[in-house]
Amino acid sequence: MALTREQLAQRVSQEFQDGFYVNLGIGIPTLAANYIPDDMEVMLQSENGLLGMGPFPTEDEVDADLINAGKQTVTMATGAALFDSAESFAMIRGGHVDLTVLGAFEVDVQGNIASYMIPGKLIKGMGGAMDLVAGADNIIVVMTHASKHGDSKLLKECTLPLTGKGCIKRVLTDLALLDIEDGKFILRERAPGVSVEDIAALTEGELVIPDNVPEMQL
Repeated sequence: MALTREQLAQRVSQEFQDGFYVNLGIGIPTLAANYIPDDMEVMLQSENGLLGMGPFPTEDEVDADLINAGKQTVTMATGAALFDSAESFAMIRGGHVDLTVLGAFEVDVQGNIASYMIPGKLIKGMGGAMDLVAGADNIIVVMTHASKHGDSKLLKECTLPLTGKGCIKRVLTDLALLDIEDGKFILRERAPGVSVEDIAALTEGELVIPDNVPEMQL
């Protein structure tokens, strides 16, 4: 069974390490803020000028002036700091973010990512993704494995305009966790109840399948 949005956020939060500064992209990645272990200190950065983003607020905690880059209301963790977007992007461009989690439309075997536009459709702009993929070494893409039409989003070559080239090394989908190495997808984990054959059928790019592919632990 494919992972839900919440399960994807829960699994990607397992990539966090104590003391990490983490940027969460718009969409599914932002949900990971709700799954940081209590015994782990992770500072979440939002490119609109917040370091130390907390979980999404309850109805009683909502402050309309406190938002993330996706214009969702958020809370502030203990020790959080507010600053302007210029300083925020200096952190990103200076390589001070330990982990970046992004959504995407497509990823290919060369580590290219297309995440900001579909030609002919209304777009708001590239946002901070271009800086994030250029300034971060440790990037995880979180997305569905296939489009709503059943077409693979893990490709031999991206068909949409690129956000960044050769920058993606790990992809978490609703079916699998994969690494990108030497022009190939390497299957590392599979979603509970999903077979290796299911994953292979929906992966257009070359896929390497190790002898033992464990189920994800959520």
